[in-house]
Amino acid sequence: MKKILIINGHPNPESLNFGIVSAYKKGALQSKAEVQEITIANLQFDPNLKFGYQKRTPQEPDLVLAWEKIIWADHLVWVHPVWWGGLPAVTKGFIDRVFLPGFAFQYRENSIFWDKLLKGKTAHIITTLDQPSWYYKLVYGKPSVNMLKKTTLGFCGAKTKKVTYIGIIKTADATLRSKWLDKVEKLGLKLS
Repeated sequence: MKKILIINGHPNPESLNFGIVSAYKKGALQSKAEVQEITIANLQFDPNLKFGYQKRTPQEPDLVLAWEKIIWADHLVWVHPVWWGGLPAVTKGFIDRVFLPGFAFQYRENSIFWDKLLKGKTAHIITTLDQPSWYYKLVYGKPSVNMLKKTTLGFCGAKTKKVTYIGIIKTADATLRSKWLDKVEKLGLKLS
């Protein structure tokens, strides 16, 4: 049985991203997967990594529990909007505070290389846009996806198997939003 963790990076509970999380979860549960969620906006933590890696900032209980869920999961599903080409600040802060040396990766002593401690995990990124996905890819170079896929998950050893772009959100009517949610439910059912 596949263990799925859905990580919701949108701070607004009235956003389409929350509907996307529900739709994916519904599909994943129909496929008999075990599913857990992290709603970053509901966590109590300081998103500022005050000392970088020079000094460890003690993790709040919500971050400890979040890390336990990440370790538990086989497949991480990240749902987030693109804001200014990147992730919402609270989502970036979550990554800064949770994906730490000794947890997600480990630098090797006297070396430029590191060990990837999340090897064997897979990921799916679902991101919402207020621009066409082709424009976000070609003109801007998809910075939020590159950051999450390559310099976070890939750096730590998790392999992103799929990226799903949903948009243009600001001009979408209820019918189009419903089609997107149906599509996401099917992705959850296929566990992609």
